[in-house]
Amino acid sequence: MTALLATTALGFSSMPATCETAAKEPPIPGKMPGTTKPSILLAQDVDWPPYAYLAMPPEGDYTVAGFGKDVAMGLSEVCDIEVEVTQATWAGCWSDDKIGADAKAGVYHGCMTYTHTIGSRPRWMEFSHSILENNKPAGLLTTLNETGTPKVSTSSDLSGLKVVDVNGWAHTQDGLAVTKNACTGNTAFSGYEWVTPSEETLAAYENENDRALKTLLDGEADAMFVYADQAYTYSCADKDVQPAWDCDLWSGLGTKFAYIHTGMFETAFNGTTLTMSKRGSGLSKIVNPCIDKFITTKSYYDICVKHDFVDYCYANEFFPEGSDSTDPCTVGASHQRADRRLLLGLLRLLSWYGRYGGRRPVHV
Repeated sequence: MTALLATTALGFSSMPATCETAAKEPPIPGKMPGTTKPSILLAQDVDWPPYAYLAMPPEGDYTVAGFGKDVAMGLSEVCDIEVEVTQATWAGCWSDDKIGADAKAGVYHGCMTYTHTIGSRPRWMEFSHSILENNKPAGLLTTLNETGTPKVSTSSDLSGLKVVDVNGWAHTQDGLAVTKNACTGNTAFSGYEWVTPSEETLAAYENENDRALKTLLDGEADAMFVYADQAYTYSCADKDVQPAWDCDLWSGLGTKFAYIHTGMFETAFNGTTLTMSKRGSGLSKIVNPCIDKFITTKSYYDICVKHDFVDYCYANEFFPEGSDSTDPCTVGASHQRADRRLLLGLLRLLSWYGRYGGRRPVHV
């Protein structure tokens, strides 16, 4: 009897769970389970606007915010579900091409706004349905010579060169292995060497994108495998969020570094997803029906408008007709001639695009 009273006082029942009292979601430590409906805890970092960021006044009082959170909170409009969003580190979700320590330990149910890439991620993780179309192609950055021409040619297969990627972020290293160079008739990239940031760079920068770009700018890598719109995303021009990256480092787009390839879509199965969780968690089975319903609502359209994603969201009856993207970050090399005039024109366009704005491309 003493033991029973003790466990009851601590909030735990010694009675076996029934269909009425069993949790409606995977259990995680330190969180009360949902007994009548799923109670989901999702995680995001705050350095990837407009997907995930800190809401500054007047939008918010330094609260977690973003496209992913808005969609997550909207699920209760169409489903009997409770969703909470907490700040976390991306590395806790995914790092070093494997599941992050926090995701593995079940600190939260899942992480938001990840790209469902090929290769290592699906071996460790399960993904929900996407909340944006396939909008996150990869790209290749290189430094510029004194004449303004790229150090690495668009026709290069990267043979003998060193390439750095962004640890913990898409696109993962195995994505480059399946990507083709459209400037050379869809031939494969091969014979390159992957390198990682130096100890000095790791100590100087916390943001993984900063670390990779610094490695490129220091000449320790010849090319950087990264999101095709990352340089725009990290431009601090006309940004109303608090940057969690080095603005000066990324201000060199078009003068110190530039893209030689964009629109590399072979690296992903799908667009930006709402949740990424440990394989076998079953989280996707809970949220997928809700996602499918929510993307048909006006609330979903309003969120797309808020974050300037109308051209990349799944159009429903509330969307205007003819919303086609003209974002240069999503244009593949098959639509570009691999000659100096067009390349320099593209570099100038991307430089202007990153410095002075224009429409905000989709950005996980």
